[in-house]
Amino acid sequence: MGIEEQLGEIVIAPRVLEKIIAIATAKVDGVHSFSNKSVSDTLSKLSLGRGVYLKESEEELIADIYLYLEYGVKVPKVAMAIQKKLSKDAVRNMADVELNAVNIHVAGIAPDKTPKPALTDLFDEDFLND
Repeated sequence: MGIEEQLGEIVIAPRVLEKIIAIATAKVDGVHSFSNKSVSDTLSKLSLGRGVYLKESEEELIADIYLYLEYGVKVPKVAMAIQKKLSKDAVRNMADVELNAVNIHVAGIAPDKTPKPALTDLFDEDFLND
């Protein structure tokens, strides 16, 4: 049975797309950690993407990613690597969803020799603890 023989509607929650985007971004060399867009997002339990925000407007899906990079990396090179990975690989392959834009917001640079958070520390999800 091929993927074209769909028997019903498939709905992927925005939260799932945010997690796919966040995990793929965290795996790019030079990415240290994520940052919330604002203080209210840090305090809000609704900010589950921790630095990844999706917005849909006029049938376009746009990702805004707020993050810290590792000290010493070339910022434009890392940002373009994230954009390429997300728009060509991760989201399209895993969810069959097209991102129209991937906006990278570098909130800061992590000081040299600052330990990088473990992937499981970035996302407070039960399934990552199995």
